[in-house]
Amino acid sequence: MNTEVGLDIQMSNAQSFPVAGTEDCVLVTGANGFIGAWVVRALLARGFKRIRCLTRAANPGANLSRVLADFSSDVKIVHGNLLSQETCDRAMDGVTVVYHLAAGVEKSFPGCFLNSVVTTRNLLDAAIAAGTLRRFVNISSLAVYSNARIPRGGVIDETCPTDSDFVQRFDPYAYGKAKQDEIVREYGQTRKLPYVIMRPGITFGPGKNKIPGRVGIDTFGIFLHLGLSNQIPLTYVENCAEAIVLAGLTRGIEGAEINIIDDGLPRSREFLRRYKRGVRQIRTIPVPYSVFYLFNFAWEKYAQWSGGQLPPVFNRKACEVYYKGQTFSNQKAKTLLGWQPRVSMSEGLDRFCAYAHDQMVNA
Repeated sequence: MNTEVGLDIQMSNAQSFPVAGTEDCVLVTGANGFIGAWVVRALLARGFKRIRCLTRAANPGANLSRVLADFSSDVKIVHGNLLSQETCDRAMDGVTVVYHLAAGVEKSFPGCFLNSVVTTRNLLDAAIAAGTLRRFVNISSLAVYSNARIPRGGVIDETCPTDSDFVQRFDPYAYGKAKQDEIVREYGQTRKLPYVIMRPGITFGPGKNKIPGRVGIDTFGIFLHLGLSNQIPLTYVENCAEAIVLAGLTRGIEGAEINIIDDGLPRSREFLRRYKRGVRQIRTIPVPYSVFYLFNFAWEKYAQWSGGQLPPVFNRKACEVYYKGQTFSNQKAKTLLGWQPRVSMSEGLDRFCAYAHDQMVNA
């Protein structure tokens, strides 16, 4: 059989006979979050009737409340903390598919380990004990990759290695995500957990109004444009949520690790032009990569000399990861999931700018 034809048949069967049906119980952790609420929306739009949302807050937040207001569906809210095994056991009861979006966003390594890794382990133990799980979708991040051996302009895809020194990079969030991925893989190998790991790029859209860090920073009171001609790995939140939902339903992809990045990625300069035109005029200073790299080197050395009094928030490794300048591939998501971004990059940027402008005007 022709391999392309065989793949088309495989993908058709995967969509026709999904891992879970609309009557199955689905759990979404981090459902109050920016992406989590859109995952709930995407599931409701597909007709799922038994959606369980795990939130730390007792009531739905603004993101989730907007979703629930648009659908006359009975979504069950489970209030609790994933650090509690009892909460995890209660949330996992009878669940077929888990979309695990809850994560640690603390500024410290212990905090991110506790709220990304320990919480995930508790949820995995509950999933194994429940005995009903068919797919565990773990939401990771594009930030876990290392580009140390990839030249400028080289491609970041799923074959790239994950970083091995997040401490030197001073990146607690990426550290927590990488360790979270490790424990999910471990349970897949030792406990036969059926999992998929999804790695979104920079999610954007209504609900967020800040310029992505890969474009630049305003740490010093003026916006330093660091991205320049770099491609920015954006994914519009609606497109991202759709890919995540597909990862929980598509058959035959157990153990896959998939990046979520939209088509038509803009260069940093284009993003800034749109922002200035559609949101507000800001003063920016373009900073070449070589200059910022030298600044990071100086900061890093001074931080070492100060004996820890100055944290190494600026360092060469982080500079390389975020501003070296790579291109990005979404081919695996398209091939394995049959996913195509529904919202074009141009339309997504227009929506983002309109929202950010409204927020500024109404502030």
